Amino acid sequence: MFAENIKYLDYNSTTPIDPRVLEAMLPFLKDNFANSSSSHHFGQRIKEMVKQAREQIADFINAESDELIFTSGATEAINIAIKGVAESYFNKGKHIITLSTEHKAVLDTCNDLERKGFEVTYLSVTSNGLIDLEELKLAIRSDTVLVSVMYVNNEIGVIQPIKEIAKLAHETGALFMTDATQAAGKTRIDVNNLGVDLLCFSGHKMYAPKGIGALYIRTKTKLNPQIHGGGHERGLRSGTLNVPGIVALAKACELASEEMDLNQKSISILRDKLEAELLQLPNTSINGVSENRIYNTTNIRFIGQDANILIGRMKNIAVSNGSACSSSVIEASHVLKAIGLNDDDAFASLRFSLGKFNTMEDIDSVIQTIKELNQ
Repeated sequence: MFAENIKYLDYNSTTPIDPRVLEAMLPFLKDNFANSSSSHHFGQRIKEMVKQAREQIADFINAESDELIFTSGATEAINIAIKGVAESYFNKGKHIITLSTEHKAVLDTCNDLERKGFEVTYLSVTSNGLIDLEELKLAIRSDTVLVSVMYVNNEIGVIQPIKEIAKLAHETGALFMTDATQAAGKTRIDVNNLGVDLLCFSGHKMYAPKGIGALYIRTKTKLNPQIHGGGHERGLRSGTLNVPGIVALAKACELASEEMDLNQKSISILRDKLEAELLQLPNTSINGVSENRIYNTTNIRFIGQDANILIGRMKNIAVSNGSACSSSVIEASHVLKAIGLNDDDAFASLRFSLGKFNTMEDIDSVIQTIKELNQ
């Protein structure tokens, strides 16, 4: 799967394309290349294939097909959702609530809205990374238009109580959005059971290619369009559809539905062994909570070490010192600082995120390498 015998443990950053997903999308990069908005027979045939893919992806989260629009990924979906709500509901209020541990796509979008006159409350989290529901209750106001909380944290893997948060938001008339990028494909999602109004995810986190994502918008939820020109996707996201990506995402959803339970079992075994072995080393500890956590992620602190130096010394091993979207910036992880770590401990932490192509050989190799580096 990987060149040069790389042991890849950075699946939260991006996943390889599943060969079956690649096979499904290839015809739409070659012969089936027509624009799905074209009126000729060729284009209409592609339009029907997009319709089928949309229905399949909507079923994956128990939504209606007309509640789903396609985007280039989760970052775009987040921008469309948060800005779209802010502009549509500003007559009700200009207050938004989110967490200090959200992905930068949420935090930076909220920062932008603050510059435009909106008020944003950034809730703290407990030392295990979980939201304090009592603090949320106190923060929600009559002018709160949106609460946005990530389903699964990309750095420490903590799973937030989404259903409970949505209920609290709705009690005061606020909408609720969740960034489900790290949840989709790993755990079963039912938007109706959760009660969410907006939910986004991205293909490249679940074995589809980069450049395709989706935004679920519950019926009657109003959004001001952020991209104009052509009226595609119900006028909410204009632009020629990425048909190969859409087909690939549908196939990835199909495979995830079929294989999720098996993947959870096998990946959990690998993650738990890796974690148990590394925590036996001196001066190590886990960041975040050991329960209420997605099964593929562990974030471990190597006290007194420099994570970037460790990464550089681990030849043919791919791990992360935080969110890849912020990896070009030399600063301590905002997530780890939010759960109480100082800069030194945050810089000493490594995130290991596993996937379905990992093997026990990978885990043994990584354990052995890190033990040798810590001697």
